[in-house]
Amino acid sequence: MKRRDFITLLGGAAAAWPVAAGAQQPAMPVIGFLHGTSLETNVDRLRGFHRGLKDTGYVEGENVTIVYRWAENQIDRLPELAADLVRRQVAVITAVGGPVSVLAAKEATTTIPIVFNINEDPVKLGFVASLSRPGGNLTGINFLSGELVAKRLELLHQLVPAATRLAVLVNPAHNPNTESTLRGLETAARALGLQIQVLNASTIREIDAAFATLVSERPDALFVAGDPFFLSRRVQLVNLASRHAIPTTYSTRDVAEAGGLMSYGTNLTDNYRQVGVYVGRILKGAKPADLPVEQASKFELVINASTARMLGLTVPDKLLALADEVIE
Repeated sequence: MKRRDFITLLGGAAAAWPVAAGAQQPAMPVIGFLHGTSLETNVDRLRGFHRGLKDTGYVEGENVTIVYRWAENQIDRLPELAADLVRRQVAVITAVGGPVSVLAAKEATTTIPIVFNINEDPVKLGFVASLSRPGGNLTGINFLSGELVAKRLELLHQLVPAATRLAVLVNPAHNPNTESTLRGLETAARALGLQIQVLNASTIREIDAAFATLVSERPDALFVAGDPFFLSRRVQLVNLASRHAIPTTYSTRDVAEAGGLMSYGTNLTDNYRQVGVYVGRILKGAKPADLPVEQASKFELVINASTARMLGLTVPDKLLALADEVIE
């Protein structure tokens, strides 16, 4: 063989090596991400999810693909979106943004692993057999906002001690969350001597209508239930509460950062990180049935002192000492 022919043959073989090697590499696993609201209102939480994946060795675009399905607050679309993820044969479904997302995913498949985060008891909702041994294809993180209702009300009462009439804004479209919120509030309000007025809102217009009722009824304070839809409408809620000078408490720091008076609840960005870790563990071979449902462990009180001053409220020193962050 001539030297020139040998070099040509060697070069051709070398050029073929990456192709052969690439052909032997398995396709990247695909994660389906199902959420009831929108990307725009979940940027920080999505970063937390990616951080959790990275903690287990997965980086989107490098060794894992993520297919996102956002319902844009149209929760009746969730079953269709979940079914689409099943048709794509994703390796695992991340169902977040409330029990309705989880239910849609659960009804779409009994075989694909599902990792959730919800603020309700997943055992009572029928998602898992028990917290320690889920037993099926679902597991995830429970962030206990229902159990935090009494604490949130107590903190609001410390900030507005003269309040006797409380309005509560709930989303009837998320029925399990609404029921648990009202149960917890009724007991806690009774202990504090507060009267409760319940207002419903599942759309932007209904939020406006609820505040129109608040303006005419003039309650002393407002308790906004923890709900993905309300979180997505935080700017609207904050603007209306400020315009009508209604002291209001929320469930997540995002709303206090947007100008809301105060919030108390789980750190949702860390919660999504925990979800990402569980998804990564499942991609590595763990079975949902054997992964216990984790309880959220990080809770935070955030007070917007600037909003308090605008409302003519003095934040007690005791409350300032308890706060994880005071926004000036």
